[in-house]
Amino acid sequence: MKKTLLALCCAVVSFSTLAKTELTVYTAIENDRLADYKNAFEKQNPEVEINWVRDSTGVITAKLLAEKEAPKADAVFGVGASSLLLLEKDNLLAPYKPQGYDLLSSKMRDNNNPPHWVGMDAWATGLCINKFVMKKHNLPYPKTWQDLTNPIYKGLIATANPASSGSGFMNLTAWIQMWGEEKAWAYQDALNKNIKMYTHSGTKPCSMAAQGEVAIGISSSSFAHNLIKRRAPIEIILPEGGIGWEMEAAAIVKGTPHLKAAEKLMDWVSSDDVAKLGVKFSGITARESFMTPEGKISYQAMINNDLSWAANNRATLIQQWRDRYELN
Repeated sequence: MKKTLLALCCAVVSFSTLAKTELTVYTAIENDRLADYKNAFEKQNPEVEINWVRDSTGVITAKLLAEKEAPKADAVFGVGASSLLLLEKDNLLAPYKPQGYDLLSSKMRDNNNPPHWVGMDAWATGLCINKFVMKKHNLPYPKTWQDLTNPIYKGLIATANPASSGSGFMNLTAWIQMWGEEKAWAYQDALNKNIKMYTHSGTKPCSMAAQGEVAIGISSSSFAHNLIKRRAPIEIILPEGGIGWEMEAAAIVKGTPHLKAAEKLMDWVSSDDVAKLGVKFSGITARESFMTPEGKISYQAMINNDLSWAANNRATLIQQWRDRYELN
């Protein structure tokens, strides 16, 4: 009997030793990329298991703010940095400086000491152009942002909704930063007349262009490159005058009961492994030495983006956008 009890106790101890820490991680990364991140992280950290909860950046931001008093997530991963700045302002992120942090691009680091979030990679605006649809309608290729307001494109453009998509919000804030509020809203009024659909996610406009549902998808060059590799009939155009951009970033949710495991995730975010995975998506990583030639072209066209301003004005700008284009 004593031997049986001893064996049972050893089994219980052994099970508890082997039990994994489960991390609930909110992410805006597309489903087809999540398995690569999960497998790579868990291979290096077999004692931790990631449970993804995926949605768009805007939805994740609203969810975390709503859960402020009783957080359900341990960390966020691949969420727009402007949203993390908003969460940081509400004191929802735990400070932590991960290993390898000093190797990251200065553009993709939090200025706080210690930092509250970690940049992963950036994505920048690009126009996904369907060659066949353009030819079918005998359309000229746009060169500037203003070209997209030409009535010949009516019903042939798709773009992301700023209220739900980080890509949509980055375009909204980029236009305001480039031209000022008055000219930017006048531009969007004109552009709105040509929009076939405002999509929930930033990838969808490019997918619609690839499938021939629209001629032009205002999306990201990152999304386009992946579709082109699959032989989608699209081309990428970077409008003259500058393009908006955002970055995928990660952070620890304040109050997590799994702090050590979440810190391991942040250490990994700053590693070579994540830079190698991120460059496959955007070509513009937080580790500049990993950038692709295409990524460098977009990097050079990116505006001087004030992410703090975007975060502080997020609610006001989204409400203004909704009042103009959702409620009318």
